[in-house]
Amino acid sequence: MSPPSTTHLVLIPSYNPGPRVFETVRAAREQWQPVWVIVDGSTDGTASALLAMAREDPGLEVLVRPDNGGKGAAVLQGLERAQRRGFTHALVMDSDGQHPAGRIRAFMQASREQPRAMILGEPLFDPSAPALRVQGRRISNWWTNLETLWAGVHDSLFGFRVYPIAALVREMRSSLGMRRFDFDVEAAVRLSWQGVPARNLPAPVRYFNPSEDGVSHFNYWRDNALLTWMHLRLLAGFLLRLPRLAVRRLRQG
Repeated sequence: MSPPSTTHLVLIPSYNPGPRVFETVRAAREQWQPVWVIVDGSTDGTASALLAMAREDPGLEVLVRPDNGGKGAAVLQGLERAQRRGFTHALVMDSDGQHPAGRIRAFMQASREQPRAMILGEPLFDPSAPALRVQGRRISNWWTNLETLWAGVHDSLFGFRVYPIAALVREMRSSLGMRRFDFDVEAAVRLSWQGVPARNLPAPVRYFNPSEDGVSHFNYWRDNALLTWMHLRLLAGFLLRLPRLAVRRLRQG
């Protein structure tokens, strides 16, 4: 493996992910260093095992939050820490094994080629993907495209992405949302409003069932209500920004 990057790191927020987190972290470490895991108040015993892994691996750091604050809150803590350490970009991926660690290097290379851009995963679903969730994300994608004037975000919910840290931290600090399941969508929309270009790269996604140690914290009613409220807020923000966004789009041709 090449020497540790001083600009790009892998950031893995983790909340009660079950045993698949260990395979996820090992796979990420095979592709990149450094890798940081942000344990977001987990109560399933994975925190202590991850800390033990980190003691044996200088390319792995584990931060343990005492209470569960949500995916976005965990990511923000990791981003702020990374920014203080001089990192400029972070690849965020889930801890449950759904995201393809084998694509880390390709995404990091794309980020190095276009450092101003956010590198967004465009999911390639296999038969394991729940049909209801695949269909439901089309609604969020449509709203996201409207709110960004079709700025090129191909998938609003897929969380395998490389972000410019400074731009994302600035947006998160100014937003009342982006702390839980709403993080991925709002991050893409608000960075688009900033003028951060989107580059989409394909990435296979795998859903594991309980017999395969798959763990999902998705709650259909709660999380869809959160997304609905988020899109209402973003739509209001979009309407306020519409003249500026339209001028920018005209200048881009």
